[in-house]
Amino acid sequence: PVAVRSRAGAVGTPRALVVGCSTGGPEALSAVLSKVPATIGVPVLITQHMPPVFTRLYAQRLDKVSALNVVEATDGQTVEAGTAYVAPGDFHMEVVRRGTALVVKLNQNPPENFCRPAVDVMFRSALAAFGGDLLALVLTGMGSDGKLGCKAIADAGGQVVVQDEATSVVWGMPGAVAREGIADEVLPLNAIPDALLRRLGGARAGAAGAARTPLPPAEPFAAT
Repeated sequence: PVAVRSRAGAVGTPRALVVGCSTGGPEALSAVLSKVPATIGVPVLITQHMPPVFTRLYAQRLDKVSALNVVEATDGQTVEAGTAYVAPGDFHMEVVRRGTALVVKLNQNPPENFCRPAVDVMFRSALAAFGGDLLALVLTGMGSDGKLGCKAIADAGGQVVVQDEATSVVWGMPGAVAREGIADEVLPLNAIPDALLRRLGGARAGAAGAARTPLPPAEPFAAT
């Protein structure tokens, strides 16, 4: 069995949820977001490996099944609690401070881990913006994008949750994190929403009544 990280002290309340996924991610992410209420009190930053145009369509689909406001991120957009921002295809997504606000910054710097958008790019920027007050989630996906970002988040005192092998289409990305021993929990997909709400502070999570029906299976183009 994969070992999870043990902690010596108390864990702070995250100020943002950052999510990375790839192959199998569209269905997995819809299953998670359909059970996350708008009252979570934090922004959600999502990098799903997906081509241009499809990310906008996917954000629209997610918005229909989630209580959160789900959008394809645009450059300079203010980052707000209760909204989920999907990195657009072929652009890395970062979050940066501009005065007292946090805003989205998009760029077309070289791919990382053979990917653009790359999860590691987003995770690093979130760490710079929020410090260790982060909750990282890595869902099913090919490769190891997100592993280095998760390690940095864990080292800074942030929390890391990954999907287990049994429920992943490909246990590449979550498996890479789990094998490093930096995950706080390795969970089946259906247990992830409750774990997120618990770690985000269950009192502000509202009620399960905010859950909505997950998306139907995505089209074959959905993940790369």
